[in-house]
Amino acid sequence: MFVVESYTLAVVMLFITMLCWGSWANTQKLASKKWAFQLFYWDYAIGVFLFSLVLAFTMGSFGDAGRSFLPDLAQATAKSLGLALLGGVIFNLSNILLVAAIDIAGMALAFPVGVGLALVIGVITNYIAAPVGDAATLFIGVALVVVAIVLDAMAYKKLPGVKKATTQGLVLSIAAGVIMGFFYRFVAASMSADFVNLTVGKMSPYTALVVFSFGVLLSNFVWNTIVMKKPITGDPVSYNDYFSQGTPQLHGIGILGGAIWGLGMAFSIITAGAAGFAISYGLGQGATLIGAFWGVFVWKEFKDAPAGTNKLLGAMFLLYFVGLAMIIYARVA
Repeated sequence: MFVVESYTLAVVMLFITMLCWGSWANTQKLASKKWAFQLFYWDYAIGVFLFSLVLAFTMGSFGDAGRSFLPDLAQATAKSLGLALLGGVIFNLSNILLVAAIDIAGMALAFPVGVGLALVIGVITNYIAAPVGDAATLFIGVALVVVAIVLDAMAYKKLPGVKKATTQGLVLSIAAGVIMGFFYRFVAASMSADFVNLTVGKMSPYTALVVFSFGVLLSNFVWNTIVMKKPITGDPVSYNDYFSQGTPQLHGIGILGGAIWGLGMAFSIITAGAAGFAISYGLGQGATLIGAFWGVFVWKEFKDAPAGTNKLLGAMFLLYFVGLAMIIYARVA
C-alpha cells in the first residue's frame, strides 16, 4: 500500500484535506436549491463509501509496504472493526447536524463554530492518546482557533433578521462540533501505529477508512431517517421522494460531495503516520477557514451585515491562519 513517510508531503496532503473538508458543502448548497438536505445526504453517504472502496483497491492494495486491503480486512480483530465502525456512526450523527446547520444558517457560521469546535476537541483527545509534537505550540494554535470561533459567532449575530436562524444554527453547530470532536479518535484507535509494519489485528488506514465509511452509510438508516420524518425545519420527506424527485444531476452532485469529503478523510489518516494523529486531524480541520471563505466571499452570506462586521471577520480569518500555522509548526518545534 502507499505509505507517506515525509512530513513535507504529509503537510501538502493535509492542505488537500483542508480544501476537501472545507469545500464539499458547496455541493449541498447547489443541491439544496432543488431538494431537501436529507435527500442530498443519502447520495453524500453513498459517495463517501464508494470512494473509500476505490482507494482501498488502488492505493491501499498496491506496493510492498503494509498489507493489501482484503488480507488486512480479513485479519482485523472484532475490536478494531468495531472502533472504526463506531467512528463512522458518531461522525455521521455530527455531520447530519452540521448539514442541518448549514441549511439553516449558512457555511460562514456552521464551519467556524461547528468544525472549529471539532478541531479543538479532536486535537486535545488525539494528543492525549498519542502525544506527537510540541504541546505548547500546538495548544496555543488551538487557543487562537477558539478565539476565532467566538469572533465568527459575534459577526453572525450582527446580521439583520437572523435571530431565530442564529439561535438554531448556533445550537446545531455547537452540538455537531462537540460530537464530531470524538469520532477521529475511534478511527485512529482501530489502526496500527506503524503503517509500514502493521500490527496484527489492527488495520491499515485504507481498511479503516472503508469500515468507517460503512459505519457512516449504515447509520444513515437511523440518523437520516429520523431527520427525514422529524425535520428540524421544513416539511418531512420520504424515501419515495428520493427516487421520484432525484435526477441524475442531483444524485451526481451528492455523490461528488461525498467523494470530496472522503478524499480529505483518506489523506488525513494516511498522513497520520508521518504527522501524528493530533496534527493530522487539527490541520485537516483547518477546513473551518476554507468553509468560512466560501460562505463569506462566494455565497455572500454577510453581504447585508452592518458596518464593523468586516473587522470581526478579518480578525477571525487572521487568527485561524496563525492558529493553523502553529499547529503545523508544532511537529517540528
